[in-house]
Amino acid sequence: MPELPEVEAARRAIEEHCTGKKIKKAIIAEDSKVIDGVSPSDFVAALVGKTIVSAHRKGKNLWLQLDSPPFPSFQFGMAGAVYIKGVAVTKYKRSAVNDSDEWPSKYSKFFVQSFLFTDKRRFAKVRLLEDPASKPPISELGPDALLELMTVDELHGSLSKKKIAIKALLLDQSFVSGIGNWIADEVLYQARIHPLQIASSLSRESTATLHKCIKEVIEKAVEVGADSSEFPNNWIFHSREKKSKKTFIDGKEIDFIVAGGRTTAYVPGLQKLNGNQAGKAVGKPKARTSRKKRDDDDDDNDKNEDGGSEPASEEEKIARNAKSKRELRPKSPGKKPSAKRKPKASDTDREEDEGAAADYDDQKKKPGRVTGRKQVMVGKAPKKLVNNQNTSKPRKKVK
Repeated sequence: MPELPEVEAARRAIEEHCTGKKIKKAIIAEDSKVIDGVSPSDFVAALVGKTIVSAHRKGKNLWLQLDSPPFPSFQFGMAGAVYIKGVAVTKYKRSAVNDSDEWPSKYSKFFVQSFLFTDKRRFAKVRLLEDPASKPPISELGPDALLELMTVDELHGSLSKKKIAIKALLLDQSFVSGIGNWIADEVLYQARIHPLQIASSLSRESTATLHKCIKEVIEKAVEVGADSSEFPNNWIFHSREKKSKKTFIDGKEIDFIVAGGRTTAYVPGLQKLNGNQAGKAVGKPKARTSRKKRDDDDDDNDKNEDGGSEPASEEEKIARNAKSKRELRPKSPGKKPSAKRKPKASDTDREEDEGAAADYDDQKKKPGRVTGRKQVMVGKAPKKLVNNQNTSKPRKKVK
């Protein structure tokens, strides 16, 4: 999902190319899952005639300041992206839409002049707020990892009170905002800290290293406009996405585990558990799967990382519930061939005859349509059943 560098790249592009422009036309999608708390018509009425004054960001959230409130805000979710016509804006790899798509894009949720916000996966939220910074989810965010990072002493004091794994803590947007899965992995690798190390157990020296790496990784990613091809070669980022079963960085093998509910890349030879956790088994590393499968697993967990996007649409929920019920429903034992001999073709024939006989019995019990149905069923009934159909002798029950 888009993290701080991608959202900051979008903010800077808006500042450079859109500020000072008057909104003459606006199109808001008829999508209540993304457009949150306001009708498209009211949203359009609040935008047209206003001027874009500036763009602001906190964590992975962005909002536009107009010459008067209310202001549009954007929670990027799993695949939100900003497009500006004629401008290259770095986008999260699964956010991008085809450059040849129509303008505005069919995935557009918010469009004003040359600027649009798209969301292919529909987990983003676009809101219209009087003061976005004072309303959830932005008001509930911790200090921004780029603009408001704690000092080393503040960070160490805060970590000393946290009895959870450091990776899970870094992903907590109420602790520090803007750090997502790949940034957390990169920061911990560069700092040589195990993802499952309990935060309160970190020494001040380790905290200082962690602080330094948070600052360096984020500043570098922002400096290159979130263009991953420009990330330093010694970053684990370049190796964590490879498809091979065994992946290495600088000759050291990368393992994959689950930490903070997320697929986590780390180097056991360099990132070791310390203190009371030293020597403890981490658990079997998560088996390497295809890149697509890992992406899908990450997406399932990404949904709540940036402030609680809904886990699925109503249709998806219904489909999942139905599937779960089918899986839980006990299966009938069915017929098994005798253990003393192998099943023959005649067994299948006999089962088909028995099934047809059962169908025939069911139809005889139904009133009103018996005569007509009998004529249809005679051709389907087994020979034994047809021969005895007009006899007065009671027919033996077929087992």
